[in-house]
Amino acid sequence: DRPALLRTQLRALLRAAGSRALRIMFPMVSTVAEFEQARELVERELTHLRRHGHKLPDEVQVGSMVEVPSLLYQLDELLECADFLSVGSNDLVQFLYAVDRGNPRVATRFDALSAPVLRALKEIADKGRAHNKPVTLCGELASQPIGAIALVAIGYRGLSLTASAMGPVKAVLLDLDSRKAAEFLCPLIEKPSKGKPIRAQLEEFAASQGLQI
Repeated sequence: DRPALLRTQLRALLRAAGSRALRIMFPMVSTVAEFEQARELVERELTHLRRHGHKLPDEVQVGSMVEVPSLLYQLDELLECADFLSVGSNDLVQFLYAVDRGNPRVATRFDALSAPVLRALKEIADKGRAHNKPVTLCGELASQPIGAIALVAIGYRGLSLTASAMGPVKAVLLDLDSRKAAEFLCPLIEKPSKGKPIRAQLEEFAASQGLQI
């Protein structure tokens, strides 16, 4: 909506990254067309800097956040033009359930370790592998040991988490057999039972494997 402001910000990023690798990620993308417009502005700024003799980054990668549910139905098209994706799990879960996670009256009405959420997250990871593009995830789910187990089980290998969670998450993942976790969790996602929630079953799996969650 404000291309002049965006171009100024992009120009600053590109100039600051002279002779270095730069990764630019656009948030709150809802259509592939939006991402393509933003990427075109990056190309225009690169052309401007090149014409004026500025030192350019050695490499520029342009990616997108996946936090708006509409992108779940445009992943193939998006991955054809994006260099990487990063899932914003907090917003994605909130929008999937139409619940304000900041409102205590409704924030507990959804579970990020439910079948709908995990199916969506697995689909994103699977599409990334199919297109040979890196897909990472940032959000509260990655900062919880039980959440990190689930994410690794469905195919994520790059997680962004809070500094205080680094120790516990690293400890549990060092002891995790990712193949066993995938064999346990993926069938639950594809055909969830009407009994115990997936979270409870995953906690039992962790206990059986001696994992500290």
